[in-house]
Amino acid sequence: MKKWTLPLLITVLAACENTAINHDKNNVSLSDITFVEQVEKISDETVIPYQKYVLDNGLTLILHTDKSDPLVHVDMTYHVGSGREDVGKSGFAHFFEHMMFQGSEHVADEQHFKLVTEAGGTMNGTTNSDRTNYFQTVPANQLEKMLWLESDRMGFLLDAVTQEKFEVQRETVKNERGQSVDNRPYGRLNERVAEALYPEGHPYSWPVIGHMEDLDRVDVNDLKAFFKRWYGPNNATLTIGGDINTRETLALVKKYFGSIPRGPEVKMPEKPSFNIAEDRYISMEDNVHLPLIYMSYPTVSVRDEDEAPLDLLSSILGGGKTSLFYKNLVKNQLAVQASVSHPCAELACTFNLYALPHPASGKSLADIEKVMRDTLVEFEARGVEDDDLIKAKAGMESNFVFGLQSVQGKVSQLASNETFKGNPNYIAEDIARYAGVTKADVMRVYKEYIKGKHGVIMSVVPTGKLDMVARKDTFTPQERTFDRTEATTKTALINTVKPKDNFDRNVIPKAKANKAVMVPQMWQSELANGIKILGTESLETPTTSLLLKIPAGHYYETKDKAGLVNLLAAMLNESTAVRSAESMSNELEKLGSSVHISSSDEYLSVSVNSLTKHLNATMALVNEKLMQPAFIESEFQRNQNNAIQGVNNSKKDAGYLASTAFNQLLQADNIAAMPSGGTEESLKNITLDDVKAFYLKQIKPSGGQLIVVSDLKKKDLLKTLDVFKTWQGKGEKLELALPKPDTKMGVIYLVNKDDAAQSVIRMGKRSITQDITGEYYKSYLMNFPLGGDFNSRINLNLREDKGYTYGARSYFSADKLSGAFIASAEVRADVTDKSIIEFVNEIKNYAQNGITPEELAFMRKAINQKDALKYETPRAKLGFLAQILEHDLSPDFVKERNEIVENITAEEINALAKKHLNLSDMLTVVVGDASVLKPQLEALGYEVLDYDI
Repeated sequence: MKKWTLPLLITVLAACENTAINHDKNNVSLSDITFVEQVEKISDETVIPYQKYVLDNGLTLILHTDKSDPLVHVDMTYHVGSGREDVGKSGFAHFFEHMMFQGSEHVADEQHFKLVTEAGGTMNGTTNSDRTNYFQTVPANQLEKMLWLESDRMGFLLDAVTQEKFEVQRETVKNERGQSVDNRPYGRLNERVAEALYPEGHPYSWPVIGHMEDLDRVDVNDLKAFFKRWYGPNNATLTIGGDINTRETLALVKKYFGSIPRGPEVKMPEKPSFNIAEDRYISMEDNVHLPLIYMSYPTVSVRDEDEAPLDLLSSILGGGKTSLFYKNLVKNQLAVQASVSHPCAELACTFNLYALPHPASGKSLADIEKVMRDTLVEFEARGVEDDDLIKAKAGMESNFVFGLQSVQGKVSQLASNETFKGNPNYIAEDIARYAGVTKADVMRVYKEYIKGKHGVIMSVVPTGKLDMVARKDTFTPQERTFDRTEATTKTALINTVKPKDNFDRNVIPKAKANKAVMVPQMWQSELANGIKILGTESLETPTTSLLLKIPAGHYYETKDKAGLVNLLAAMLNESTAVRSAESMSNELEKLGSSVHISSSDEYLSVSVNSLTKHLNATMALVNEKLMQPAFIESEFQRNQNNAIQGVNNSKKDAGYLASTAFNQLLQADNIAAMPSGGTEESLKNITLDDVKAFYLKQIKPSGGQLIVVSDLKKKDLLKTLDVFKTWQGKGEKLELALPKPDTKMGVIYLVNKDDAAQSVIRMGKRSITQDITGEYYKSYLMNFPLGGDFNSRINLNLREDKGYTYGARSYFSADKLSGAFIASAEVRADVTDKSIIEFVNEIKNYAQNGITPEELAFMRKAINQKDALKYETPRAKLGFLAQILEHDLSPDFVKERNEIVENITAEEINALAKKHLNLSDMLTVVVGDASVLKPQLEALGYEVLDYDI
């Protein structure tokens, strides 16, 4: 690490950029921006280079230069989350995550989304207990526009926050809660545990999304007072990374943020201490298939000296196939799942243990709790092994390096470290914390925080089965009481002073010319055994990412044994003839490598991520997995039983029910109509001999596709791939036709989910198969204004105008054999009928009247300026190269697509809309409480048919 004094920094920047740092080309003074430090990377140091500044108004600015791709990432982090809310006013921080996208004084409603999208960028915001961040990744020429947008909502938001906007977003938040909490199996677990764990009034005792009764009770002025208190520049960190010019960026930040006044002073929140004198047993009924037991113990706070050894303890106990929980609960089929984690936040951390009993085990939640507690005793006798420490350190190094593969990853790390430690350069300290953990440290924290300590033990049981709880409730949280008068008075006294600028903020900054985006330089090869290879060199990180696709997917199965390939993938992740599954997992973890084997419709895929220095060792293990699976009967039975339980558990998920029903109705009586994970019946039909036979017949190299992104040269990488040279053979060719089914269209198929808080809607039809530059791609362009973007007609109508849903969209989905057009949303149960009306009206209107000139122009800008984001990370490059290899494309297809976007006419788009958006050809699937919904849906005039997947 190297830190610079201000005079030397000025000299360096002036030399590099041939100008003084205190003025930009328009003679804008930068004298009120204080330089703090510059950190550079020296040799192989684990550091992200940056420069840190502070504006006179308190805004912290961090700049990171990375010119490897012509893009920038802008992150604005406010040091405010749900932990800084007042009792009785929960959910405010998360609510502002929504409100700050709704326009400000100089930015129109929904314009923030529109400007970022048409710039070819992506954007989002997130809230947790301790901070809220807003971020955009855009082509480098769009930086000024992003700073204009971010500064306008920091300095000019409140006058644009109306009661009407407040009420719409309040409904959106309720829909978000319904979708992510109330309508999801086990969705309320975390907030119930927090409510019991923390004392009344503790900032973590309420959920980040808030209590809906709090949001119902407050009005827009309460929200404005919260904004005034916490969203000033002196409580924010602006981090900008990517292809930037330091001097110009400083001038832009000064221009757009320098005039915004400081907010109230902010101090580090206190860490309330509390004690749990005895175990608190609580329980909850839920619409779930499997019961669950969850144990939570309070520990320390983020980056406490004991956080690292507690993390390591959680890994030893429940972190994958080498853990004690896996051995004692999952491997012997006492549980379908079991895990241990140690999540940390600014004010507190928790040590969490959970398990879902396997129905066939005959074990109750009380029995499982005893096994979990006995496992803690076993750990104390086992102690900490050498490999435990090796794996922790390897994982830390690997996570750090892979986190550097994107500008967003680096910027997010800098922003987080500055927000919580006041030091962007905290990575070295983080690594040192974990590298310094000893065996004695792990045993010490176990005895200090877990052994003999008390926590919350929660039972989640299927509705109507409270007799299954581990123990009757011994704890009842206090009723929520509060007096909001004092808090309201305090915040209402805070006055806001509007910024005074010497430029017109109504003028949207014009972007500079787009920088050229280079398609990755590719090389091709083919192994002697028939595996085709497409690769590219990426020098940003010393890593290798590899994807091997073997023609052996779901489509190669028979209907009566659907799910076989998923089981094969699971078995390839188990023991080999050389080592046990635990030993294999242990070796990969010590390398910091990941190997994931999965299946899709057409392929069995092997995904590999490795530090390049460990690539040879990793690929030897990959080859062992593929060439020498042990196929042990007990491992097969465990995976088969878990797959069956997974299918039954999925039937409690409304999204799974909707997708499965929709797919069944749009496919004829063939394998494509079956879920790729199989059904309970098809999974029971599969034997280990079936899996072995499929493996011997189909897992062959000929016809395989291998895509690789690495910092290695082609010749060195091919040498590594020699590990596959003994693998020979060719699998059977896929012979499958997918005719359209004789399904009744124009009707509603209703799938029952008792007491559903929301309804899931899928509307659509069979459509065209996938192509790259033909009608399928043009239909994607046609759909973009209808439902392919946040600012699309469907989403703006159902989410922003009506408040019916957290999000709605439409899209074309296809492979080489079949395709579909789908419009979908999860909506409030009480507006299911109204939502269908709006879907129908939007689709009908677009089919009849077509695209507007404004929508056409917007689509062209949005699609054709995305190129800078397409090839940044190894993962993005893998996807891009996989597409080329799959469809035997020339890299020129990118140029061809750009020309299609630029030249497609409104007439061509409108013709496609008329062709593909005929409502009489569509059916609708609705998942919800049938007893309530059926009369509503029939009142719309539709024939409503009950449907069971």
